[in-house]
Amino acid sequence: MSPIKTPLHLVSLACLLALAACGGGSGSDDTAAATADETAAADVADSDLAKSSALLDTQADDASWLDAEGTSTTSTTATDASVDTLTVTAAATRKKTTPTPTPTPATPTPVTAVPSDAQRIAAASATALSTSNACAQVRPFYWEVGSAGGKLGSGSVANSGSAAVKPSAPITIASASKWLYGAYVAQSRAGVLSSSDRKYLAMGAGYVSLSTCSGTTSVDNCLKTGSNGVYSSGYDGVFKYDGGHMEKHANLMGLGALSTKALATEVKAKLGTDIALSYSQPLLAGGAVISSDAFTLFLRKVLAGKLQIGSLLGSGAVCTNPLTCSTAAFAPLPASESWHYSVGHWVEDDPKVGDGAFSSPGAFGFYPWIDSSKTYYGVVARVATNGALGSVNCGRLIRSAWASGVAK
Repeated sequence: MSPIKTPLHLVSLACLLALAACGGGSGSDDTAAATADETAAADVADSDLAKSSALLDTQADDASWLDAEGTSTTSTTATDASVDTLTVTAAATRKKTTPTPTPTPATPTPVTAVPSDAQRIAAASATALSTSNACAQVRPFYWEVGSAGGKLGSGSVANSGSAAVKPSAPITIASASKWLYGAYVAQSRAGVLSSSDRKYLAMGAGYVSLSTCSGTTSVDNCLKTGSNGVYSSGYDGVFKYDGGHMEKHANLMGLGALSTKALATEVKAKLGTDIALSYSQPLLAGGAVISSDAFTLFLRKVLAGKLQIGSLLGSGAVCTNPLTCSTAAFAPLPASESWHYSVGHWVEDDPKVGDGAFSSPGAFGFYPWIDSSKTYYGVVARVATNGALGSVNCGRLIRSAWASGVAK
């Protein structure tokens, strides 16, 4: 699929929303960050939500995560060669008839000291500010790492000619909305999901033709538009990344009559009214408009055990790469990577490059994550055409730097 060309005035949406996404400078954002009360009180103007909706329509939910900035360090050719080598080695081993020699005892692995918070912050900051890694290609952006107790490190990184991103600014998060809806359902079900819930939330329910909810007045109205609500039996039980699954599930949850404003009110009633949230379309899988400050508050609640989704992270995960999984039809990932999908979020467990983190990247570059130990959360926030993979590659480096205390 060819890249979708987004008009420049729409890509600049982050600078037009209610709290002005952009500002000068780089480095720590501590003095600019909104308090929880200020974040909760923020409202997004209807005109700005309309702009957000227009931006959302420029990129289909099933569009591939093109590496627009060239941040990927993986090579399909190298990967294929590695697979071939492993196959040959295994075949040769089976033909051997001579006894296997006694292996030499392995040298004990040295105990690595746990980095201090100061070391983690320095390493993550240096990684985010680097001019030679994947993060250099995705400027301007905001990054943050924290724990259940609060933010631990952060920064707004500017680019020549482009202002830095403010964490208090509501932006279009596209598919990162899926994590919020998964959490909403988990909270509504008191943490106990039915097999039907899991099928819909793991993209295997057969609703694979949603295009847009733009201009529709409710969830049900969206489903009645075009082919949005069409059920395809051939995809029932098969993973295919598409917003239609969640839209239909919302209908089954009794949310069908809700408008965008009523939808935001309902979701906040479950996740917490302190989380400032709007919807630009009545689209559960991609319509959320939210600031980094508000989304990280959501992530802190997850880590603190205040939301049921915390105990469901990674649960019931299904395979997603059609090249390695017979029950998968499409995933917006590079063909060289195989992740799993859980309750409205990804599990980054690719055997070669994955670290087991839980995440929900959005098409325009909003990348929230929780590490595999469920100790730390993080975000990379920006608004850019085909921005998902670039933010993932930068975010991975920041997460690795934080874990090791060594800049990447």
